[in-house]
Amino acid sequence: MEQPRGVVQRVQGAITLADRMRLLRQRPLTIWLTGLSGAGKSTIAFELEQQLVAQDRACYVLDGDNVRHGLGSDLGFDQQDRHENIRRVAHVAQLMNDAGLIVITALISPMHADRAMARDIVGADRFVEVYLSAPFAICARRDPKGLYAKALAGEIASFTGVSAPYEAPLDAEITIDTATLTPAESVAGIFRYLREKCLAPLTK
Repeated sequence: MEQPRGVVQRVQGAITLADRMRLLRQRPLTIWLTGLSGAGKSTIAFELEQQLVAQDRACYVLDGDNVRHGLGSDLGFDQQDRHENIRRVAHVAQLMNDAGLIVITALISPMHADRAMARDIVGADRFVEVYLSAPFAICARRDPKGLYAKALAGEIASFTGVSAPYEAPLDAEITIDTATLTPAESVAGIFRYLREKCLAPLTK
């Protein structure tokens, strides 16, 4: 039921984002990993998190599978539910950024419009889209969860790359070819961009 206009209002505490940035000595950021199932999103997200933590960066991974055990447990995989799942994750990322954290998301997020929505929610100045590019044939051959085989057999409906589309990013900040690069090489490429563009330490 929709709330009457004016009932829900934003409130502001005394601690600001600038205060949290000074405390953590970092700039908040959302690193949004997108790509087909099997492109390496979860593996790369958690390896990137390890590298950032090793450099004293406070960060957290919002993994698509993990999110669907709680935040998105009521959602399916049709286009409308995928849209809602991405909207929820983007708002969580935005809140975590407001807390001063670096967030890494690992979601297929197959549609241009949904990734643009996520960028708008998080804020373009905090959002880094990373396209993990691997062709369907390689992802299907890897098939780490056995999902492609089930989708090709008709056992899974609305499976991205088989019975649902994937719209590859046209202007991602970073594109990584995970068909030819190892996870370590992929993380190094992302980290190199972040170090040059986003991770300059704050002065005291």
